[in-house]
Amino acid sequence: MVRVSVENRKLPLDQFFKLRSEVLETWPTGKDVDLEDAIAYHKQLPVEKIFSQKLKAAKSTGDTLLQPRAGVALPEEHIELLQYLEKEGEADLLPTTIDSYTRHNRYEEAERGIEASRKEGRSLLNGFPAVNHGVGVCRRVTEATGLPAQVRHGTPDARLLAEITLAGGFTSFEGGGISYNIPYAKNIPLEKTIFDWQYVDRLVGIYEEEGVPINREPFGPLTGTLVPPCISHAVAIIESLLAAEQGVKNITVGYGQCGNLLQDIAAVRTLETLTVEYLEKYGYGDVYITTVLHQWMGGFPQDEAKAYGVIGLGAVVAALSGATKVIVKTPHEAMGIPTKTANSSGLKATKQLVMMLKDQTFEDSPKLAAEMEIISCETRAILDKVTELGEGDLVQGVIRAFHAGVLDIPFAPSRENAGKVLPARDNEGAVRFLDHGNLPFSEALVAFHKDKMKERADYEKRSISFQMVIDDIYAIGKGRLVGRPR
Repeated sequence: MVRVSVENRKLPLDQFFKLRSEVLETWPTGKDVDLEDAIAYHKQLPVEKIFSQKLKAAKSTGDTLLQPRAGVALPEEHIELLQYLEKEGEADLLPTTIDSYTRHNRYEEAERGIEASRKEGRSLLNGFPAVNHGVGVCRRVTEATGLPAQVRHGTPDARLLAEITLAGGFTSFEGGGISYNIPYAKNIPLEKTIFDWQYVDRLVGIYEEEGVPINREPFGPLTGTLVPPCISHAVAIIESLLAAEQGVKNITVGYGQCGNLLQDIAAVRTLETLTVEYLEKYGYGDVYITTVLHQWMGGFPQDEAKAYGVIGLGAVVAALSGATKVIVKTPHEAMGIPTKTANSSGLKATKQLVMMLKDQTFEDSPKLAAEMEIISCETRAILDKVTELGEGDLVQGVIRAFHAGVLDIPFAPSRENAGKVLPARDNEGAVRFLDHGNLPFSEALVAFHKDKMKERADYEKRSISFQMVIDDIYAIGKGRLVGRPR
């Protein structure tokens, strides 16, 4: 794949519109996108349908909003699913999860999937093929409920998807040039995805300039497998800075639950603080930041009752950390794509816990403060080294940092990723570094992680080894947090 030259600068309008003419010709539905009409359409939306406004209201009152994942192939069934999650599931925010063919820009195969789904009378795609359906159908979807709707996907090149869904009335768009490349793809250059996502964010910036607020959400969990907070924080903050340069004004930064209650609460709290700190440091103080906690993204127990236990812990973290919203899992996670009733059940179980904890607080303590300090020191070490490597350009800093292992996402398939970092749990279940690879940590931070792993090894009476990592990956699915030897 051809690499492109890219730097961290706001795309000039003439360059953007030249690219735009090419993007809209990628698939026939692109011809139906009219930017002026789309902006006018958004301006007549009631405030309760605007994602960023609902997040701001929740943050001001200290509420945690609930959002599921959901998407099927056909518009009628997808609308029915969203209406069910709104009414029966008591969701506060709605998703439209995009199918895998669309995520890879394979629209012809998505079209065949739509046709096959109609013949079978059930969805044969694992999401909603929004590009194939086009602007008009997307507006039918967003008009069918009383809640704001977000596009959730996993697309390295999401330019046409963004054009069609934003014109279709969606008021939030997920993803980023790092978080939807390194954890998802093998051979796509970072330069390509960062450039393509500059387009997405410039498009959102144009909506913002016209008085239309669009929420943007970098994908926080990354690979969803034992990702230490400092790594996901660094990526979320970098993607926020890149988006802000293009004119994005409303950003939700995310974190994937790791399992240790204290570490997870510390992580969500430091994520917002650090994001605001770096945005202000680089001159983007007018960007409004909210947070999202993703319930456990790893392996789930097959037993439905045990799965509710995992969901419940995620609800507790979201409420006690003060996350603005929580992405909810279902009791059928271990069995494939969940039914609408399973999705609804996960929502209601989460809501019960969130509401019970609404007026309770997780008190500050020396241990919480220490965990927040560790996460903050690690994150700043990574971000400051990325800045140094960039020599004044954040994009170049990111590319060089990945190649040097200064940024390194555990278990990611991308060839751009060094893959030297190995995370494992300490004796209390917090995610630490068995091997920190080339992350730019101080001697004190390196010693901290070595001590934590030694403490666990001594307790378990075994040597520090890769077996700990394997044990931890499967532990929650087997009913434990720490993968203890049997």
